[in-house]
Amino acid sequence: MDDTMIARINELAHKEKAEGLTDAEKAEQKKLRDAYRFAFRANLTAQLENTYIMDEKGNKRKLGT
Repeated sequence: MDDTMIARINELAHKEKAEGLTDAEKAEQKKLRDAYRFAFRANLTAQLENTYIMDEKGNKRKLGT
């Protein structure tokens, strides 16, 4: 997800509020939002997989185990 895609998502959101969207723009907006959600989930998953918790004894363990 790059800045141009995020800018386009915002542009479509503003246009939707101001004047509405065509069917083609609605489809584009859905596709972009789905791609954004996928990238967000992938980033969060990667971050959580690399998160460790240290217990009272100083042992490190992965989050969720």
